[in-house]
Amino acid sequence: MSRKNRKFKLSRRRFLGQSSCAALGYTTLLSTLVDLKKVNAASMANSAITAGEDYKALVCIMLDGGNDSFNMLIPTESDEYGLYAVTRSNLAIPQNDILQLQGVQYGVHPSMTGVQSLYNNGDLAFIANIGTLIEPVTKQQLYQGMGKLPLGLFSHSDQARQWQTSIPHERTAIGWGGKIADLLGSMNTNQSISMNISLGGSSVFQTGQNTIAYSIDPYDGSVGIEGYDEDGLFGDLRRQSLDGIIDAHYEDIFKRTYVDIIRNSRDAHVQFSTAIDGIPDIHTAFSDNDFSAALSMVARTIAARDTLNMSRQIFFIRFGGWDHHDEVLNAQSEMLGIVSNGLTEFNTALKELNIHNSVTTFTMSEFGRTLTSNGNGTDHAWGGNVMVMGGAVNGGQIYGQYPTLDLNSDLEVGGGVLIPTLSADEYFSELSMWYGVQNSELPIIFPNLGHFYAIGSQNLPIGFMNI
Repeated sequence: MSRKNRKFKLSRRRFLGQSSCAALGYTTLLSTLVDLKKVNAASMANSAITAGEDYKALVCIMLDGGNDSFNMLIPTESDEYGLYAVTRSNLAIPQNDILQLQGVQYGVHPSMTGVQSLYNNGDLAFIANIGTLIEPVTKQQLYQGMGKLPLGLFSHSDQARQWQTSIPHERTAIGWGGKIADLLGSMNTNQSISMNISLGGSSVFQTGQNTIAYSIDPYDGSVGIEGYDEDGLFGDLRRQSLDGIIDAHYEDIFKRTYVDIIRNSRDAHVQFSTAIDGIPDIHTAFSDNDFSAALSMVARTIAARDTLNMSRQIFFIRFGGWDHHDEVLNAQSEMLGIVSNGLTEFNTALKELNIHNSVTTFTMSEFGRTLTSNGNGTDHAWGGNVMVMGGAVNGGQIYGQYPTLDLNSDLEVGGGVLIPTLSADEYFSELSMWYGVQNSELPIIFPNLGHFYAIGSQNLPIGFMNI
C-alpha cells in the first residue's frame, strides 16, 4: 500500500470509533473526590489560604464550534510562512497583514491588535498545538491502529464535553471546574451563591458532584422572579404576596422541597443584585456586543467579591459560531476582533480594580481545524492554539511546540489534521495549581495527567503560570 493510501485510510470513521478505558473507573474517582473534599476543607481551615485572605478567579472562554486557530497565530519567518501559505492556499493571511509579536517569528490575525499589545506587554501568552489526549500518540501508532484516541474525536458534542471535563476516554457530565468547586467550595464564606458563575447558560465544565453554576445574564446580572423587583405600589403588593407564598411553611415534603428551592433562588438573587448595584462604576469602556457585555459583568461581579464574601470564583463565558466550514476569512475577521477587543477591555478593567494579578482568563475550543481549505472554509481537526491572560501569566511567550505546517510532517495525519503535542490536561492542571488545587489532588480531577506530567514534580506542566 502506498504512503498516500495509508494516509487516506486514517479516516474520520476510524477516529470516531476508537476509545480507551482508564485504569481507575470514574465512579471511584467521584468517591475519592468526596473524601478529598472533606480533607481539603479541614486543611484549608488551618492554612493561610482561608476565606477573605486572598482572592483568585478563573475566567473560561469557550469558543464554541472549533476555532481555526492557525489563522489566529501565524508563522512569519520566511520559510515557515511559505509552508503556511502553500498549505492554507486561499485561506492564508497575506504576510504583510500579519501583526508581528515581539521576540518571536510569529504574529496574530490582523484584526487582533489588542491581543498583539497584550502579548507584547507581557499580559498574554499563547499555548501552541494543544488538544484532547488520553496518552501521547505518534503518527506511526495511529497508522498502525495502536494509538488510544479520545472518544468522538471530530464530534462537536464529544470534543466540547472533553475540553470541559478533561476526561477524553468517557462521556461524563462532571466538569473539571465543577470538581474544583467541590474541592475548594468551603473557601468561600458565602455558601448561598455558587463558586461557579455562568454567563453562558448551563455547562458541563462548571457542574460538579455537589456543585451547580449560578447563572447570570451578561447585561442584567442576576435574573429573579419576573416582576419581583418592580417598584411602586403594585410592585410592593406583588412582592409581599410572593414572599408570603415562598416563606410559608408546608407540611407536604414535595411542596416544601420545591418552595425551598424557590426561596434559596430568591435570596441569592436579592443578595447578588444588591452587591452588584452597590459597587462603584467601572470607568473602563466595554464594546457594545454580547462578548464584551459578559466580560463587563464578570468584572462587576469580581468588584463585588468582598460584599459577596467570595475568595474563589470560576466564570464561564460561551462565544458561539466558530464552526466555519464556509466563509472562514470573513467570519474570523469580525469574530477574532471581538475577542481581541473584549480581552483588552477586560484586562484594563481588572487593572482599574487592582485585581489584575488575581484573575486568569483562558480560552478553549473543542478542536482545531484542518490546515487545508475545503473551498471556502475548514473542517474539524484536532490540535490547535489557545490564549491565556492575566497578571499571574508569564506572558509575552508562546508555550509548547508550534508545528511546522508542512503536510508531510510527522504530526499531520491526513487532510490537514495535526496531532496535538500538548495535552489539555497539562493546560488545565497548571491553571488548577495556580487556583489552589494541591498537587496530590490533580489525578482526581485529571486522571490521565500522569501520562504527560510527573505528578509531584517541582516543575510545572507547561510553565505559563507564575505560581
